[in-house]
Amino acid sequence: MSEPRVVLRGVCKRFGSTLALAGVDLHAEVGEVHAVLGENGAGKSTLMNVLAGVVSADTGAVLLDGKPWRPRGPAEARARGLAMVHQEPALCPHLDVASNVALGIEPARFGILRRRASDDLVRSALEHAFGPRAMDLRARTADLSVADRQLIEIARALATARASGEPLRLLVLDEPTSSLGASDADRLLSLVRELAEGGATVLYVTHALEEVGRLAQRFTVLRDGSTVGAGEVSSTPTDAIVRMMAGRDMANAYPRSTHNPGEIVVSARALAGARLPLDATFEVRRGEVLGLAGVVGAGRTELLRAIFGLDPVRRGELKVGALLGPASPARRLAQGVGFASEDRAGEGLALSLSVEDNLALSKLGPSGALLPRRARAAATRWIRELGIKCSGPGQRVGELSGGNQQKVQLARLLHHDVDVLLLDEPTRGIDVTSKAEIARLCDTLATRGKAVLLVSSWLPELLGMADRIAVMNRGRLGLARPAEACDAAGLLREAIGA
Repeated sequence: MSEPRVVLRGVCKRFGSTLALAGVDLHAEVGEVHAVLGENGAGKSTLMNVLAGVVSADTGAVLLDGKPWRPRGPAEARARGLAMVHQEPALCPHLDVASNVALGIEPARFGILRRRASDDLVRSALEHAFGPRAMDLRARTADLSVADRQLIEIARALATARASGEPLRLLVLDEPTSSLGASDADRLLSLVRELAEGGATVLYVTHALEEVGRLAQRFTVLRDGSTVGAGEVSSTPTDAIVRMMAGRDMANAYPRSTHNPGEIVVSARALAGARLPLDATFEVRRGEVLGLAGVVGAGRTELLRAIFGLDPVRRGELKVGALLGPASPARRLAQGVGFASEDRAGEGLALSLSVEDNLALSKLGPSGALLPRRARAAATRWIRELGIKCSGPGQRVGELSGGNQQKVQLARLLHHDVDVLLLDEPTRGIDVTSKAEIARLCDTLATRGKAVLLVSSWLPELLGMADRIAVMNRGRLGLARPAEACDAAGLLREAIGA
């Protein structure tokens, strides 16, 4: 029998007083898709960084193809056949697509870039990642959607493996479909299968358990930095995996209280943006959750950005409270409207700043200066109320897990006591427990008379959280209907125009 591709035994890693990994055991075979599961903060990212050479384990053994694996850095790991794609794309936004894919691996001779060879390498990787959908090599990365940036990350991993001359032995994917629509997600899953069939081992970090059932052969579950379960995907019920991840039963993931919709706080008639949406008519009332369904690129994000004043309004009527017409984000915030972006790393949060600074950035004192004591007191309160796992108000947001970063985004809106919450994919890339906590929070806010406009690509989430659901298809918003009158199959048909 051949050696397993990856073996980890008792891997531990400490950062100061924080024990990030407390004894991880895992093994994955050659050509296997192995799901690595766990809540945010369970240690998954730290474990992947150990494999990628970003950090070194303190104790324990890591073997690759039966030999000790301890790369001196990411460059050495890549040169030896490992490729890693992070959840949040690590791209240079001012560079074009070709430059990002070829960054660090540009073919050169005598110090001179071989442009044609570089473009051929990039084009091959993009065709592999995007399939039949063409991608312009000279497009500026900053102008692309979150979904396209994620696929470019995957193309870069493929190009790096090809340029190194080593076979792709280990591919680590961290929440790779969290920003993708159905067609791009299907393309990615098909690509992962192809790579595994070609002999690569794929460690697939995800919270999307339906993808695990479609793709992975075996799984390992981490909780609090330790391995708490492993097994065959085909013989393990999903509920059992969820219990391993959460440490408890998650049957009531979408609590529903009685909501009493009141006055209209946001309304639009035939609203159109600079590019999207093309035509949106809707009303949002106090005390309700209005869900927006649709595929990635349909115009839901652009609609929320237009309401908040981040994107221009080309025509139509937009009314927020008693104010008719578009306004700046600062004016919207003063009106009691808050926006939580799906791109929390790019524009939703200042990752280099602390939790308390992120809460206070847009809430200044009378002189325009931040009020540190008030900011610290407010941060301490929201850390407690939302259960944000951090060392304290002064910890950098970039050091937190994805679920806790999302809670900081929501905490900022609650700190401002907004009446209308525009939430764009608020549970993207976070664990089942954090999803349930955010669902519970939205339910509580609606019960207290807040209005929630919720964009989600996960239809069971919309059906579980929303009072009414409207579907956007190719920039046009359909009529909102009571959630109890909708089902996932019908919403999907409407979203894809079937």
